[in-house]
Amino acid sequence: MTLTPGQTLPKKEWKFFLFGAFLLLSTLAPVFILKGEEPNIDYQKKLEKLSLEIASLKKKIKKEEKRKNSILSELSQITLQKRVLQKELSFYRTKIKQIDQEIIQIQSQIPSLKKNLKTQHQALANILRAIYKHGQPGLLDFFLRSNNLNQVLSEEHHLTLLADYQQKIIQQYVESLSQLEAAEKKLENKKAELQLLIQQAQLKERELHQQERQKKALIKKIESHRQSYLQTLRELNEQAGQLRKLINRLKKEKLRLPFHIVPLYEKKGRLPWPCQGKIVTKFGIQRHPRFQTMIMNNGIEISAEKDTPIKAIHDGFVVYCDYFRGYGNLIIIDHGLAYYSLYGHCSDFLVEKGDIVRKGQPIALVGDSDSLVGPALYFELRFKTKPLNPLKWLRRR
Repeated sequence: MTLTPGQTLPKKEWKFFLFGAFLLLSTLAPVFILKGEEPNIDYQKKLEKLSLEIASLKKKIKKEEKRKNSILSELSQITLQKRVLQKELSFYRTKIKQIDQEIIQIQSQIPSLKKNLKTQHQALANILRAIYKHGQPGLLDFFLRSNNLNQVLSEEHHLTLLADYQQKIIQQYVESLSQLEAAEKKLENKKAELQLLIQQAQLKERELHQQERQKKALIKKIESHRQSYLQTLRELNEQAGQLRKLINRLKKEKLRLPFHIVPLYEKKGRLPWPCQGKIVTKFGIQRHPRFQTMIMNNGIEISAEKDTPIKAIHDGFVVYCDYFRGYGNLIIIDHGLAYYSLYGHCSDFLVEKGDIVRKGQPIALVGDSDSLVGPALYFELRFKTKPLNPLKWLRRR
């Protein structure tokens, strides 16, 4: 029943309403509410970016699956699948952080919410007690009790205001209850979603460990079987040719930088190391210790702890930042005048294609993507398409 200005409930109905209202107020359980909730833009952008990266990696996996009798392709699939799992794990962890933040926001409303409910409770209780105590006097009673007409009009005015105030308080209270019920259900759903995401993240971690075991088994096969090793070597040589073609294409693109670059050749012998670590693969022609096969290495591999920062050796322009079969996650920086530096086996990129980088700037993290020696940085220097010995260009240590 809706009250209109100047109208009150019959006394019996007020008693019933009063009893029901106090019963409801006394049994009302504390709940949470989130006012003015908005999605976290930073989290949302990160989630969208991760979704796109996952989709791109899955396309690469399908492409590799079409290659037959290829050890590098098998290695690539493991590398890419690990990358997908890492991205999916990152996605779930980001989502968990987002939901955690939403729950914290909801819980932060509890003190003010309780205070508001207490105020509404008291206001409603006072009105109900007053009306129940004084009953519902009619206009005739006001005329008989009043000394003059002004008092009657004043009393009637007060009744109208009281009716408006009653209606407003009751309306606010009912709306608050409705909001609380919706918020409580939403909070329960958020908590359930959080638990599901935690379970999915744990599943991705187990799958990631399984991929790690598969990679170790494949590397052991390559290291212990001469035929597998020679096949891998042939495929790596083919990929080295593909890399040379890529650099040749990049060489045709014009480099434009908003600042002057000191020519790389002026820094020969004084360039900083891209990361700290031990050299495990040397530049040039090397003999395999077990199979006694001659190998031509166009760069060096520096063993380092996983996720060690990789830094640009000189100012330049990122012209390639993507997965490249045989080299893993690869960055190529153009330093001008046809000089390039290459950084392979990365776990994560800290820059993107098209970025301008400065000497010493972190550009990636050490990983083991397509690496046969564990976590390491594969590092090359090239003039045009010709590989240069990095040890002659990096400063002595």
